[in-house]
Amino acid sequence: MNNSRPVYSDQLGRLCPTCGRPQKDCRCRKPATAGKGDGIVRVQRETKGRKGKGVTLITGLGLDPEELKILAKELKQRCGTGGTIKDGVIEIQGDQRDLLLELLQQRGFKAKKAGS
Repeated sequence: MNNSRPVYSDQLGRLCPTCGRPQKDCRCRKPATAGKGDGIVRVQRETKGRKGKGVTLITGLGLDPEELKILAKELKQRCGTGGTIKDGVIEIQGDQRDLLLELLQQRGFKAKKAGS
């Protein structure tokens, strides 16, 4: 039995090991962002790897990627800053913990501050 199959293509990028399709088009796996958690959204500040610049991280939302994108856009607009989504975590520029905590609780999330 021959188990060799491509895992990467120069044209398509990384391929799914199960179905052989590009990972962005893979239909055999659930998105990694919809992971199970304890149901608590954590809002924390982090500066690691950012040359001292702080960002506010929002983890534990458990939303699908499209809902996460919409929520991130609304939160960035309310804070008046930029941000991004990386691996299911919303990153908002600056220390916006208090405002984000309030906004998330108004939307019905069980949110709390994490870290120091």
